[in-house]
Amino acid sequence: MKRIKLIVNPSSGRQTAETRIDNLSKLLLDSGYTISKFFTRKKDDAMYETIRTCEGDWDIIIVSGGDGTVNEVAKGIAMSKTKLPVAILSSGTVNDFANYMNIPTKITDFYNMIEAGKIIDIDLGKVGDDYFVNVAAGGLLTNVGYQVLPEAKALLGRLAYYFEGLRELAVEGIVPINMKFESLEYTKEEKVLLFLVSNSSSIGGFKKLAPNADVIDGLLDVLIIKDSDIAEIANIFFNILRGEHINHPNVAYFNTDKITISCDSKVTLDIDGEYGGTLPKTFEVVHKGMKIFVS
Repeated sequence: MKRIKLIVNPSSGRQTAETRIDNLSKLLLDSGYTISKFFTRKKDDAMYETIRTCEGDWDIIIVSGGDGTVNEVAKGIAMSKTKLPVAILSSGTVNDFANYMNIPTKITDFYNMIEAGKIIDIDLGKVGDDYFVNVAAGGLLTNVGYQVLPEAKALLGRLAYYFEGLRELAVEGIVPINMKFESLEYTKEEKVLLFLVSNSSSIGGFKKLAPNADVIDGLLDVLIIKDSDIAEIANIFFNILRGEHINHPNVAYFNTDKITISCDSKVTLDIDGEYGGTLPKTFEVVHKGMKIFVS
């Protein structure tokens, strides 16, 4: 029978996640699968273990964690010659990508997905030496994901991000940044509050933030929110719930397979919820860069 490597972030979901993993392991072992568990301890552990697994005698990777852990596994896949299929068992504070792909969260349904063996090829985003499954972003509130303390994530869940966002707005205010965007589809210099380069449509819990994004189309969706006053910002964010913000005159939205973004000031990047360095950067799509299980 097939050999499965479980790559687990033990800080994601804590005791509930451990119980879920134990229940899944029992189902797999009872069905004749060979499994091995690897528990991450520090940043990039999941990436390096993925590379080792792809080089070894394994058939499937199951990753248990939030978007950051999934990102590390995706990077490991991208850096490996053998592209093992990955099943994403969501257990972190934020699981935008797993939710977007409608991957089962109930253990019996997740097990049935593995047994059914339906696998698709999805795109990845590439920025410098990093990769992203979901999104790379810069500007207003985009550093919230990696500034929230792990203890706050465990205690408050998604609320921890909202509290950190409110704190940052109170301290920093709303300051536009002059940026230059260069692609075949869009080349302009703009005063910007926020930009996203997205692979999927669901970001930060908003299901329609990049409403036309598709993980199999060979393109990345770019969303730019230009300098706006408070009333315009409120209008834009209200329309995000319906996916209609892309029609606002202070919003630019398009797709591309490659774009370079630069600016005169220091702008940090968020890549799938983790710190991703600073601009300038070139973002490009890796078409069919990863195989995942779907139901």
